[in-house]
Formats: sequence, structure tokens, C-alpha cells
Amino acid sequence: MKIECVCCGRKDLDKDTAGINKKLLGLDIKNFYCMGCLASYLDTTVEDLNEKIEEFKDEGCKLFE
Repeated sequence: MKIECVCCGRKDLDKDTAGINKKLLGLDIKNFYCMGCLASYLDTTVEDLNEKIEEFKDEGCKLFE
């Protein structure tokens, strides 16, 4: 699945990036952000988002398999 950042146009976002978008913005979203743009949109850091991804993986979240 080819996913592009709605903000900066970065192409081919990876599955973890798509997963964190769905986890934080809703499963039915149509527009995705790259990690940098998502961090900016949510007023956080890429490092914080990466930590959350690892937490969700540890919890067994299906979005990060």
C-alpha cells in the first residue's frame, strides 16, 4: 500500500507510521502524516511517537504487526 504524507508529500510511509496515524487519529482516516508532520500536528516529538509505537507493539496492538 502506497501511503503519502498529506502535509509534506513524503511517499511510501512505512507500516508503523500508518499504524500510529490510525491509532492516534482514528481507524477510518483517509489522510496520513509522516512521522515529522504527525509530531508537529500533535505538538509532540518524533521520539515520543516512536516510544508510543513500541508501547503499542508491546501491548500486542494489531496495527503494529
